[in-house]
Amino acid sequence: MTIAKPRHLLDGSHRRMFIGGAWVEAASGQTMETRNPATGAVIATVPRAGKKDVERAVAAARNAFDGPWSRFKPHERQKLLLRIADQFERHWEEICVSDTTDMGLPIARARANANRVLGMLRYYAGMATALHGQTIDNSLPGDIVSYTRKEPVGVVGAIIPWNAPTAASVWKIGPALATGCAVVLKPSEEAPLTPLLIAELMAEAGVPDGVVNIVTGTGAEAGAPLAEHMGVDKIVFTGSTVTGQSIVRASAGNLKRVSLELGGKSPVIVCADADLERAAPVAAMSVFANSGQICIAGSRLFVARSIHDEFVARLAVYAAGLRIGNGIDPETEIGPLISPRQLQRVEGYLRAGAEEGARLVTGGARLSQGALAAGNFVAPTVFAGVSDTMRIAREEIFGPVISALPFDTLDEVVRRANDTPYGLAAGVFTRDLATAHQLSRRLQAGSVWVNTYHAIDPAVPFGGYKMSGYGREGGVEHLDEYLNTKGVFIRID
Repeated sequence: MTIAKPRHLLDGSHRRMFIGGAWVEAASGQTMETRNPATGAVIATVPRAGKKDVERAVAAARNAFDGPWSRFKPHERQKLLLRIADQFERHWEEICVSDTTDMGLPIARARANANRVLGMLRYYAGMATALHGQTIDNSLPGDIVSYTRKEPVGVVGAIIPWNAPTAASVWKIGPALATGCAVVLKPSEEAPLTPLLIAELMAEAGVPDGVVNIVTGTGAEAGAPLAEHMGVDKIVFTGSTVTGQSIVRASAGNLKRVSLELGGKSPVIVCADADLERAAPVAAMSVFANSGQICIAGSRLFVARSIHDEFVARLAVYAAGLRIGNGIDPETEIGPLISPRQLQRVEGYLRAGAEEGARLVTGGARLSQGALAAGNFVAPTVFAGVSDTMRIAREEIFGPVISALPFDTLDEVVRRANDTPYGLAAGVFTRDLATAHQLSRRLQAGSVWVNTYHAIDPAVPFGGYKMSGYGREGGVEHLDEYLNTKGVFIRID
């Protein structure tokens, strides 16, 4: 397949941010670099926004929400979302190249995300005309008709991470457009380019000025002012639990609504009756996909003791055979970590695993030979001999590191799997239907996959338990997160 050249050359040129339908610089005039994590090269500079820029973006969103956008009918919002989906489909290769260059996602994986992202946009389009209230019989005196209305919450501040710029942007902007909200999106400073491309494609599809705004900057200088802003009615955030907690505190000023999709330390349980040939690659890629930089990574691998050694050996063989390199190569299966800082973080966990007594089965080191020397590459890693108290089994690593832990009984593994402050996802491999249902019910996680992993459907809610956040993305529940419910009483006697 031919690699398309994106409309914006990723060659160190300068990009501006998008506010009120215009491409603008930061009020301070400051800029920041974004680098290709596979090569270390500067691929663009973008404005380094601050509080004044956030205020300008929120004002633009408010003007749009109170103005022409408020008069769009549901069927008009539906048509707009379908045009956006078509526009994305026409320019999908550009989007893929942008993601690959900016944050290292292997382009083969980026291309494979088309069904998910385009499906989300078309799902939201379908839902735009299906949002409605209800009439309610009541026992009030007199002749009174009661009904509810679903109304957009208003201006939404969206803060997304660097590990999935396209999907995360659409997961925030799509439901806002379907419900009639306006958005100020703050992408990660590590990967701001695809959201800017998305803004341009949406504008070309006919999104009115001010409905979608993109503010580039750091979390402290742009994200925090957005979370605190009194003119923002709702914050949606995907990222670390620590940052999520700070957003909750910042939201107290005007009691804005908050949806959080936070960290995870997801368990994957391989039962003795599992199909090992099928389970091994799926369990491996539950962590190694996106170089482990994914919140749902199944990094705690619980394996029935009777098959533990065989299964770990299969994982090691699979891991060693993965092709690692620059994501722009269609043959690459594992790309780089996002930054030198993330590389140092992951290397710290590799050292901690060894120091705490885990047995390194494969990987365990930075890769710096030849073409990999300038990038942030780590070999897919499997540790065995891991105990539940080790840091690699307790803390979110956000790197390609699996901790294998044996178990003996289902009651035991459920207790151990749930012994974590997180509750985002879980996986189960078994051929027994009763076991599948039992574990799916007992595991404390927002998503449970059985004999598969990473399956995301726009119609199915996604989100966390415990310190993995609250609120849902996907399904009818997702749209409800962007709506207020109003009760209306009319006396007609």
